Amino acid sequence: MPTLPALAYQRDSTPTSTEPSSKEGTIVGTPSLSFKSETSSVIEKLPWDGYLEEDLPEKKEGKIFRDLRHIVFTIYHRIFGIVFFANAGILIALFVYGVTSQRLGLITVANIFVAIMMRQDYVVNAFFDVFTSVPQSWPLWFRLLMARVYHLGGIHSGAAVSGTIWLAATCAQGTQERVSGNGPISVATLTFAWLILIFLGCIIGFALPWFRSASHDTFERIHRFAGWTATGLVWVHVVLLTNDWRGEKSLGYALVHSAPMWLMFIITASLALPWTRLRKVPVRSVVLSDHAVRMYFQYKVFGMHPRPVPGSFGRVSLDPLQEWHAFACVPVPGTDEWSMVVSQAGDWTTKLIRDPPSEIWVRGTPVSGVLRVNIMFRRVVFVATGSGIGPIAPCLFAHDQEHRLLWTGSNIRKTFGDDLVNAVTAADPDAVIYDTRKYGRPDMVKLTYKMVKDFNAEAVVIISNEPLTKKVVYGLMSRGVPAFGAIWDS
Repeated sequence: MPTLPALAYQRDSTPTSTEPSSKEGTIVGTPSLSFKSETSSVIEKLPWDGYLEEDLPEKKEGKIFRDLRHIVFTIYHRIFGIVFFANAGILIALFVYGVTSQRLGLITVANIFVAIMMRQDYVVNAFFDVFTSVPQSWPLWFRLLMARVYHLGGIHSGAAVSGTIWLAATCAQGTQERVSGNGPISVATLTFAWLILIFLGCIIGFALPWFRSASHDTFERIHRFAGWTATGLVWVHVVLLTNDWRGEKSLGYALVHSAPMWLMFIITASLALPWTRLRKVPVRSVVLSDHAVRMYFQYKVFGMHPRPVPGSFGRVSLDPLQEWHAFACVPVPGTDEWSMVVSQAGDWTTKLIRDPPSEIWVRGTPVSGVLRVNIMFRRVVFVATGSGIGPIAPCLFAHDQEHRLLWTGSNIRKTFGDDLVNAVTAADPDAVIYDTRKYGRPDMVKLTYKMVKDFNAEAVVIISNEPLTKKVVYGLMSRGVPAFGAIWDS
């Protein structure tokens, strides 16, 4: 008779084998289990048994308003809109009351400055440190608001698009001044302004979601190399524009008192800082299966941040000028190591699994992501599919609150190895581990909602692929359950 797979439902906190139970068992229905022994008869249902028959509550609000709120006007898009329309208002006012190419150039650099700083590792971590410091005792509505900190990328994109529009206005105003003879702007200054506009236009075009998801490696290379080139061109443009408008002052004096010049110093330092910490480090790679590898690092790898906080990720590369990949930093309990779990998800990861490295490139510092917000809630349901357990595992190990794990995947113990699975189930002995090979793909919205209701959770955090993440987050949020997941904004 068929037996219950060791990882279908895990109650033993220290499993050591994937062998079937020595007890007899039969699978009945969808599915319930009957276990028999010589001395007793015990019937135990799987934790998801019958969940498909339970009705989900009706979604709140009408469909049009609901879709506008949760799909069209997400927090990210709202922040983008605030930044964009604030800039648009200033731009209109300046053209109504009069403006010069010098003033437009200053506002252009200011927007580029904001866009770059909102992607700087230490700035991102600072925002997360401040927003997630809200105590769990504070009102839930306020904690939910602060937990949307991971949408602050909307400031980055809003400022980047606005800066490009400001630059277009600078080019137009400068050209008008040159043609009419109403300003001191030079041909060289205009030439560099138009060149920068072309580069920024390319960066924004290739960063559009549909292209970014279709060809992420190309997007990353263009973003990096076009961005570096544009930064160099902006330096030249700032010097030329300052020289055009310096009047009787010396160029040196004018540059020292030029706000764009100082902003460019900070921008350049911000871009260079992660690369000053570029190095090739030893890594201990353990192939878990044909679909996953686990790489172990010493804590000191990232220097100033020796112990990555739960919910953070680090970047690694085999070719530092070509492509970088971010993976969650997973501590190894009881050791001075932390690790990254890499599962098969493309050519790069496939190569890494088939030919595991003994050395790998790292740069910068671990950066906080969406999972960092979990510390703001008293009771959390974590949802992971497949290798999504990598980012979630550190949050389980930290024990910052009462939590429950839902982990779905195919042959999880075989794929990810005993060490990781045992550590996860030790951190949450009541974890629900659903074998999709045995039971098929579950209705994730229904199953997650059942766990939220049974566990009385304040929030859900999911790490999965993009379509499923969006489906679960929408399915829960539209029913009044706070849910958080990655937003794929970079």
